[in-house]
Amino acid sequence: MNIGKYSFGIGDRFGRQGVPLLAAVKEAERMGVEVTPVWNKSQREHTIIGTTPAMVRAEAEEAVASMGWGGHYYVDADHITLKNVDAFIESSDFFTLDVSDYIGRPAEQEEIETFVAGCQRYAEGISIQGVGDEFVFGEDLIRAVAGKYLAAVKQAGRLHRRIVSKKGWGNFITELSMDETETAQSSVELFFILAAAAQEEIPIQTIAPKFGGRFNKGVDYAGDVERFAEEFERNLAVIAFAVEEFGLPKNLKLSVHSGSDKFSIYGPMNKAIKKFGAGLHVKTAGTTWLEELAGLALAGGKYLEIAKRIYAKAFSQMDELSKPYSTVIDIDRRKLPEPDVVAEWNGKKFDDALRHNTTCGRYNPHLRQLLHVAYKIAAEMGTEFTEAVADCQRIIGPNVTENIFERHIKPIFVD
Repeated sequence: MNIGKYSFGIGDRFGRQGVPLLAAVKEAERMGVEVTPVWNKSQREHTIIGTTPAMVRAEAEEAVASMGWGGHYYVDADHITLKNVDAFIESSDFFTLDVSDYIGRPAEQEEIETFVAGCQRYAEGISIQGVGDEFVFGEDLIRAVAGKYLAAVKQAGRLHRRIVSKKGWGNFITELSMDETETAQSSVELFFILAAAAQEEIPIQTIAPKFGGRFNKGVDYAGDVERFAEEFERNLAVIAFAVEEFGLPKNLKLSVHSGSDKFSIYGPMNKAIKKFGAGLHVKTAGTTWLEELAGLALAGGKYLEIAKRIYAKAFSQMDELSKPYSTVIDIDRRKLPEPDVVAEWNGKKFDDALRHNTTCGRYNPHLRQLLHVAYKIAAEMGTEFTEAVADCQRIIGPNVTENIFERHIKPIFVD
């Protein structure tokens, strides 16, 4: 099983926008660009919303049937670990192995020595086309990288073998994720992480490193865009070299866990993948849920009141809602409107504050981030929320499609 050159991970918190999401992918196909859709949902999201992995599979299959989609598609067990992987085995065929918690843990000394010995030929340095300067390593550096990352890759190996024992070899896509950590990996560290993955015999097809800058949920990239572009290109070059050097899968590609809406870096990413002829996987987050909320606001009446109630509760429960996402949100409480102010808004004002449009003076990235992590409140409303979404689908559906295609897929893969 091999994933295509370009693929796009679509988060759909409540599992009700499968058709509009797939419509965005079909629009790319109409423009001559093949993008493989990947439905992704984590254990944390399932727990909060009360869904199961089987429900994500059902959503994907219903959308595919409804749209007459003839291309490949996958269901991603997003950020799984050995503790929760078994629940995803049957329904998933894409597994994001999250081993970030093992970064920095010491591996066994014998394992480190074996790894260092296997990489000894790189100690004097190598030249990688597309990077510019030569990589100079030295045994001390190799040992330091092993000390930081080898235990994590070993854990990925155990997790991969667990999945193989249930699904068989080659019957799923494997992604190695190291992005949910405080410190970005350098291109040198990425090189040796890939070396360790090869030694561990993990046939990774996508790898999600941590990049410099901030990838906060639902808002633009915060960091030096030029530096990101350089880092991104170096990583593409390292992957291309590692594929040949270590015998990794030919279609191995970068995965960017964007958190959605990283508009300022989409152009550099597009330019780089075309320059290198490289593949790319991009994973979004809860943007679709925000489109549902915006649609309720625009519908007005009782639906707008639901949106306002969600905001009021989110405002009062900000600390609780933010805690699981503390490394990927930056909310300034002082810049959040008081609920009694929001209570006076019409649907257009609510939508203007929520929608990621920096040319609109009412846009509020702090409100947007807070509501991004407030889907728990909507989940607690049960059928009141889901029935409201169904009632407003004529507004929500087209906006979901436009958002994913025009703001994400098109600037990354098409333009």
